[in-house]
Formats: sequence, C-alpha cells, structure tokens
Amino acid sequence: MPFEAVVISLLGGLCAAGAGWAGQGAYHQFIDYVERDLAERLKSLRIVSSKLRWWIQIWLAIVAMTFIVLWLGFDAALFGVVAAIFMCAGPWFVVRRMAAARRLKVEEQLADAMVMFSSAVRAGLSLAQALELLATDCPKPIQQEFAQMVGEYKMGKPLERTLTEAKERLRSENFILFSAALLASRESGGRLNETVERISASVIELQRLERKVRSETAQARKSAVYMGLAPPAILAAYYVMSPDVVEALFTDFAGQAILCAAVLLNVAAYFWAVAILDADI
Repeated sequence: MPFEAVVISLLGGLCAAGAGWAGQGAYHQFIDYVERDLAERLKSLRIVSSKLRWWIQIWLAIVAMTFIVLWLGFDAALFGVVAAIFMCAGPWFVVRRMAAARRLKVEEQLADAMVMFSSAVRAGLSLAQALELLATDCPKPIQQEFAQMVGEYKMGKPLERTLTEAKERLRSENFILFSAALLASRESGGRLNETVERISASVIELQRLERKVRSETAQARKSAVYMGLAPPAILAAYYVMSPDVVEALFTDFAGQAILCAAVLLNVAAYFWAVAILDADI
C-alpha cells in the first residue's frame, strides 16, 4: 500500500474519531430526550421498562447497520437515509398513537364514570367510597386509573396529591374539571353530585359533537389513506408496462433521489391531510 494511502487512511480515521468524540455530548442529550419522551408515553400506557435506554441504543445500532448495508452493500445511500428516518420515527409514532388511542378511550368512559360517581354520592357514599366503586365497576382502561388513585389514597397519600398526579398522568381536560369539583367540594362543601352531573352532561354533549365530526370526516380520512396508497400502486403498474424505467429509479442516483423525495412528500401529504381533518372542538 502506498505511503500516501496509509496517511490518508490514518487522517480519515482520526477525523472520524474526533467527530465521534465531539458529538458524544449531543448523542447523550438526544438519547436523554428520546428516553424521557418514550418513558412518558409508555407511562400513560401503564408500561414500565427499566431497560428503555438500552433498547433505544440497540435500536439505533440496528438503524445504523441498516444504513450501512444499504449504502455499501446496495450503493443506495439515499434509500439508507430514508430507511433510517422511518426506522427512527416508526416506534415513536406507534407508541404515540397507542397512547392517544388509550387517552381517547379514557375520555369516552369518563362521562359514564362521572354519572356513576354522582349516583353513588347521592346514595350516601363518601367521596373515597364513591371512588372505590369506580375502581371496581368501571371498564378498562379508566378502571385502572381509578384503581391506582384508590390504592395510593389507601396507602396514605393525600387525596389532593393523588388527583394532581392523576391529572398529570392522564392530561385530560374533562378529568381536570372532575378533579377540580372533587377538591372544591372537599374544601368548601356543597352538593358534589349536582356539580359532577352538570360536568358529565357537558362532557356527554361534547363527546356527541366529536363523534359527529369524526363521522362527517370519515370519508375524507379514507380518501387520505387511498391517496397514500395510490403512488405505490401506480409504480407497480408502471413496472408492469415499462420495467426498465422503474428499475432506473432504484439503480440511478437521480432516480433514487426522485423516489426518496416522492416517498417523503407522500408521507408528509398524508399527515397534513390527517391534521386538517383532526378538528379540535
């Protein structure tokens, strides 16, 4: 091997090592941010992972290996970048959607739980007894939340702190109103059942409007899905008619750039359409 090649290889290795050492702090900050965000989402799903940081690092190593294989093995660096982006965003997106679905189900069950609570208070049960009734008779997942609150209260934690932690965990505006009514009744008295009944009636009406909006935009949501599936179908049809042209999209650098840009724009268009249809009442 010529002396110049050895020097260039050593300099390249030193530059790579220096860049890795300089970016070590940013890497740890990134890992800390991802760990906090995923831990919060998993906590809302009532999933606790003591090795979350380890799993994140393993997944990032798999992402890096996938990029290297696509880059060096198939000469498709752009495909490697796009694959790395989707592999990094995919698990976060799935966990986020699962947490949002669970929060939506809790919101839907909360109105019935408040009606049950007001009936229990009207029947003469205390606040703690009414909450214990919710912890046993409500369906999941809201039953799990009330069971945790009752368990913490029985273990000696003040009710105010229990409700505050539940508000932070659920992040539900309806539950904030419910907990505010409980705390106000505990501090100043008053007819708690009437207050909760008025809140539950408002929540039921709001849920009715939200369901109506979702039903009115259901067709448009399906259209967004069809819009996202149309480009792969068109590409497959073009491959049947003209395979040489389609193969150029995967082998030539310009074709790879066009295909990657099309994929990213298609995904962005889908999420943009979903965001427009997601009306906030």
